[in-house]
Amino acid sequence: MQAANAIDWDKAPTKALDDSNAPLYEWYTDSMVNTCYNAVDRHVEAGHGTRAAIIYDSPITGVKATTTYGELKTQTAQLAGALLAKGVTKGDRVVIYMPMVPEALVAMLACARIGAIHSVVFGGFAAHELAVRLNDAQPKAILAGSCGVEPTRVIAYKPLIDAAIELAEHKPETVIIFQRDQHPADLIPGRD
Repeated sequence: MQAANAIDWDKAPTKALDDSNAPLYEWYTDSMVNTCYNAVDRHVEAGHGTRAAIIYDSPITGVKATTTYGELKTQTAQLAGALLAKGVTKGDRVVIYMPMVPEALVAMLACARIGAIHSVVFGGFAAHELAVRLNDAQPKAILAGSCGVEPTRVIAYKPLIDAAIELAEHKPETVIIFQRDQHPADLIPGRD
């Protein structure tokens, strides 16, 4: 419980381990916490908004960038607002189908900010494999990059997403695409 005191809780736990259903153990079952607030907002509130939160250095694209806590809070809040505007709320599922870019972290934090459950799917999975995960997670939305960049090629993600949705029994209502310069995606009006 001592380590738990370092976290800002919405509702503090009264005990750490719930062993009432052993051997299935659960942690902090009587508490509530917002992971996004703890990872981002509280650092801004503590006066660290100009400190580096993300340092990105891609050996593939050569892009180097730093995102401050203040910038990360703004980006996360904007994406969380966009998800809410599309009807994604607490408990809804969101599939994140992105390359290893800072925007993938923003996507995860935005989901945590509003209480949505995110499921990260390896970017570049073939349409069939993505469709299986869509059927399993039944997401309300997909957050994706327009493409992935590998040492010898660029993989367009949007055609894979479109094919996966076509194959899947579960059809997400919304697809939000982070457009990358290497291969911007064509969008389907009303859904994307």
